[in-house]
Amino acid sequence: MESRRGPLKSAVPSNVVSPVRRCSRTACGRPAVATLTYVYADSTAVLGPLATYAEPHCYDLCAEHSERLTAPRGWEVVRLTDSSAPGRPSGDDLEALANAVREAARPHERAAEAGGGRSADPMEVTRRGHLRVLRSPEP
Repeated sequence: MESRRGPLKSAVPSNVVSPVRRCSRTACGRPAVATLTYVYADSTAVLGPLATYAEPHCYDLCAEHSERLTAPRGWEVVRLTDSSAPGRPSGDDLEALANAVREAARPHERAAEAGGGRSADPMEVTRRGHLRVLRSPEP
C-alpha cells in the first residue's frame, strides 16, 4: 500500500514464524515431538506421536516435557507409541553391529583362512568384506 509519502511500513517488525512446531509449555522453545490431548469424559490424558497438524485443543510437547508428564489425581495417562518409527537399538543390536564392523575390518585374516583351507569355492582367491575375488576359469 502506498501513501503520498511512499510505501507504508509496519510499526512492528514482523517475526518470521518457524516451520518447526515448538513445545506448548511456557518459556520452552524446544521442538515438539509429541501431542497431548485430554479426554475429559474419561479422565484421561493421551500422549501420542506429534500430530500431523496443530489442533487448538491439543498441546505439543518436547521430549523432556513429554517424558515428565503427570496427570491430575484420579486421571490416567495413556502413552501411545508410533509403531512406524524405528525403535532404539538394544545392547545386543549394538554389539552385533560392532562385531560386524570388526569382522569387516579384518579382510586379511579371512583371506588367509579361505585360501589355506581351500574348502571354500575353488574359484575364490580372496575376500574383501562382502566382495570376492575369483580365479579365471582354466580353458
